[in-house]
Amino acid sequence: MSKDNMDRNQKDPVKISILEGNSLGEDMDFSPFYKLGEVSFYPKTLPEEMPERVKDTDIIIANKLPMCERTLSGAEKLKLICLTATGINNLDGEYLASRGIRACNVAGYSTSAVAQHTFALLLYLWEKLRYYDDYVKSGDYSKSQSFSHYAERFCELDGKTWGIIGMGAIGRKVAEIAEAFGCRILCYSASGRKYEFPGKQWEQTKFEKLLEQSDVVSIHAPLNERTENLINLEAFRRMKNTAVLINVARGPIVNQEDLYTALTENMIAGAGLDVLKTEPMEQDSPLLRIQDSRKLLITPHMAWAPVETRFRCRDEVVKNIESFLAGKDRNRVY
Repeated sequence: MSKDNMDRNQKDPVKISILEGNSLGEDMDFSPFYKLGEVSFYPKTLPEEMPERVKDTDIIIANKLPMCERTLSGAEKLKLICLTATGINNLDGEYLASRGIRACNVAGYSTSAVAQHTFALLLYLWEKLRYYDDYVKSGDYSKSQSFSHYAERFCELDGKTWGIIGMGAIGRKVAEIAEAFGCRILCYSASGRKYEFPGKQWEQTKFEKLLEQSDVVSIHAPLNERTENLINLEAFRRMKNTAVLINVARGPIVNQEDLYTALTENMIAGAGLDVLKTEPMEQDSPLLRIQDSRKLLITPHMAWAPVETRFRCRDEVVKNIESFLAGKDRNRVY
């Protein structure tokens, strides 16, 4: 779409609808968007509320809402969808293409944050930190006759094998940090993509070998038909019973019922999750029955959410809109 097609007079500004404002945090400053046009702000929107809220809008800013014929058929003026996220599973690309609606995401804004959280989850589980913190705060340490206490065994990362599923920007960042800890790196691509690692000793291998040899398996892959339920009971049976699984990618990549079985039957030693099959978490999820934080640690999809990261995400969306209004593509996915 050319800039001329977006030209408007002062009485007809670009209409922007922010549909999931709270997804960027209650501390977010949305003022940069108000400089771009006439903004309608909604802290939260349900799919059934979308048709009314977007019927007159030119640009939608959203996160996880479904963008499809059901929600957008009445949005006759819609020209651009801006996601405050990297994943595009909620976009019906075929429908958007048929309407000539463009869509863009934000890529690369959370690489450091998600890699950081990967290690926060791993080290909490790896060194049994919940147990040792409880031991001190219970008063037991102050009553001890020894300066040290190591009832829960843990190991060095140095010399261990770290398996990474998905070697995009986040996977590579994790590999670099794990390598600094002294880990051997194995990686796997569900798509069959051939990775190149100039100057690195990282080994791309088959899925089965990664599962069988890794002491830590972390997931950084997109959700698609090749990765959904990739980590299932068969995969857990191949893993070491001392291994730890970390998922900071997409919840449905790991079969939650099978993970419950793997943890309760000691097929693996532990799991750290920042993503789940359904978010917010289902109240009857079997994982809620595992209350031992030495074995299972779950955080509420916040790996991407340090203050700097969320504001960087906002700024990327602003730049996407500015580029679109100038007749240029930026981070376009459809």
